[in-house]
Amino acid sequence: MFWRNVGRRSVWREMDRLQREMNRMMDGFSEGARSEFPPVNIWANEENAMITAELPGVSTEDLDISVVGDTLTLSGERQAQNGDEEQTYRRRERWQGSFSRTLQLPFRIDAEAVDATFAHGILSVVLPRAEADKPHRISISAN
Repeated sequence: MFWRNVGRRSVWREMDRLQREMNRMMDGFSEGARSEFPPVNIWANEENAMITAELPGVSTEDLDISVVGDTLTLSGERQAQNGDEEQTYRRRERWQGSFSRTLQLPFRIDAEAVDATFAHGILSVVLPRAEADKPHRISISAN
């Protein structure tokens, strides 16, 4: 049996090695998640595109929204939470700092009519479709 042939010391060494390897792999996942901040949901109908973004810890003063054609950019900064100077972080998973996320929308937007609200850390943006980009029904005349 495997355990009989391996000393207790080497079993614990192997367990430590596996734990370090798992931690290294998980660190890679958290890096990938940071690059997609803020997480968003996007949906659309014939008239509007709607976006919600999760932005906990971000204030409206630190947030910028811009629309050009069919592209929306959310940018801003999540400020660091100041703790007691005598405290030392043992684990820090909540990301802080500057962010920018550019999203391609399904059609051009009427930038003058965009409506954005922010409540409980959720940004909701309604993006009306540009009139020139709306489908128009073509009448067919019969001879």
